[in-house]
Amino acid sequence: MGVSMLLEQIAQTNDIKQIAPEDYGVLAEEIRKFLIQTISVTGGHLGSNLGAVELTMALHLFLNLPEDKLIWDVGHQSYTHKILTGRRDGFVNLRKFGGMSGFPKRKESDCDCFDTGHSSTSISAGLGMVKARDIQGGNNTIVSVIGDGSLTGGMAYEALNNASRLETNFIIVLNDNNMSISENVGGVSKYLNNIRTADMYLDLKEGIYNSLRGKPKYGDKVVSQIRRAKSSFKHLVVPGMFFEDMGITYLGPVDGHNIQEMVHIFREARKVKKAVLVHVITQKGRGYAPAERHPARFHGAEPFDVETGIPSSPKAKANYTDIFSTVMCKLGQRDEKVVAITAAMPDGVGLKRFRNMYPERFFDVGIAEEHAVTFAAGLAAGGLKPIVAIYSSFLQRAYDQILHDVCIQNLPVVFCIDRAGLVGSDGETHQGLFDLSYLSSIPNMHVMAPKNKWELSDMIKFAVELGAPIAIRYPRGEAFDGLKEHRAPIVYGKSETLFEEKDILLLAVGSMVKVALTVRERLKEKGFSCSLANARFVKPIDEELIREACRNHRLIVTMEENVASGGFGDRVRAFVDSLGVETKVLGIAIPDEYVEHGNVELLKQETGIDAVSVEEKVTALWRMKADKQER
Repeated sequence: MGVSMLLEQIAQTNDIKQIAPEDYGVLAEEIRKFLIQTISVTGGHLGSNLGAVELTMALHLFLNLPEDKLIWDVGHQSYTHKILTGRRDGFVNLRKFGGMSGFPKRKESDCDCFDTGHSSTSISAGLGMVKARDIQGGNNTIVSVIGDGSLTGGMAYEALNNASRLETNFIIVLNDNNMSISENVGGVSKYLNNIRTADMYLDLKEGIYNSLRGKPKYGDKVVSQIRRAKSSFKHLVVPGMFFEDMGITYLGPVDGHNIQEMVHIFREARKVKKAVLVHVITQKGRGYAPAERHPARFHGAEPFDVETGIPSSPKAKANYTDIFSTVMCKLGQRDEKVVAITAAMPDGVGLKRFRNMYPERFFDVGIAEEHAVTFAAGLAAGGLKPIVAIYSSFLQRAYDQILHDVCIQNLPVVFCIDRAGLVGSDGETHQGLFDLSYLSSIPNMHVMAPKNKWELSDMIKFAVELGAPIAIRYPRGEAFDGLKEHRAPIVYGKSETLFEEKDILLLAVGSMVKVALTVRERLKEKGFSCSLANARFVKPIDEELIREACRNHRLIVTMEENVASGGFGDRVRAFVDSLGVETKVLGIAIPDEYVEHGNVELLKQETGIDAVSVEEKVTALWRMKADKQER
């Protein structure tokens, strides 16, 4: 892939400052072409990055990295930042195992000052860095960049409330790609910004306040009246009074594709000795027509044809999200009490069709998982049947609400947990490896996982009628369509025996049933007698099946796509230990560590949960037991 002339001059951090201002537009276009060409091959977050090219350039021109600190909220818009910090060559292996992450990573560069991946965290992190700077006597600049979508997350407002008390500089950039600039408001606002950040104005304002404050009788009263009058005037002409009322200086809106205008306003913002919010207007997908027309499709894009924007890989078979989507529409038709809730992911979790069919029973609460869960608890307490659809790694953020608002009250909320297990290219922040552990720890919670697409359908219907808190977790990607002949009715707390022999029992959870089928065949080829059961329920575990298995099986192998600690295997092992039998339990699970980005099948091999690794672990343990018995 050829690199254009100006882009070749960006080899390391701050090289952009050697580019002539008249060439900024050319460099921006070269960056866009590079991103489009690269992501069309590797896949990745395209729309958000195309919209933030000039904003990132302006921030790099304004800041002195890495001394200054730049925190990206979520971080999926940090590709230009990576290019400008000398990581252009890393895009060849973007989001591949061992390659460059699609998100900021401190271990990648000292210009990535904070790891991100989930939304609404940047202001809190930036505020912490501001306090750390001030306590240590520093004078560097701290900037947090947050999108308008991330401002739907309550954590952002908690941080803003805290930041409002600052008496030192902290710049918050609101990257708004869902609004247009009003010329009139923009003009008046620009005029006010220049006045309110001018050195003479700031010195005069502080001088007047300091002179009047504390004067006998009327000093403090006059200061208060001046502030009220100023506030009333600003309410008429300043669009950011929401932030001003919180105690945060608002500057903007500013054109997020005008680099020199942004650099100017950032420099003005640095003069203010408090928290300052700079409102920047950008266009998502800018410079690439397909991404401009279909921003949702190019949020997280698969490899695509550059000319048309159409995915280059053949359409895959139905995935678990598709199955969930179909079942939800059918449930909505049959039961008017069924309602659906998601946190800013109607397309991602498969609720778009339900929303179109039953808009009055669909609720998108924004990036607010905590609120989504307690809102669902309220719906359940009000007599409805709420189904909350959220990705596994995002549901982690609502642990307290699940425990406190749903499970203590034993409310019938159904959690449909998409992207459970290894998800691949998004890496540590998005792998859904903890849900079996954190959900199983909560009293009154029930946890299930389907072996194939038909069982997902059956489980959702079962869950809606259970009348208690229940979670169903299923993986990203193509839905397994094997074992169609095994579709026994779902019975509360009961597993499903698929093959019954003796000696070794493979007891697999959800996606691992498919792996267990291959393991069983490999073990049989080596002469082992091997049973296979589909766990179905992670909580409660099927104690009757396990007790019975201990009578004619010397080894139970639990298999789960979840971390080992606190997972299904731990629960089975504890129960077997309580029986006082000789049967051993081998737990196959993800090691207790964070798993980086990469192809899912490769990650399964690396974490030791693929069929070959499992077979090797089973045979090694069996030989070890046999050797001990011989001795």
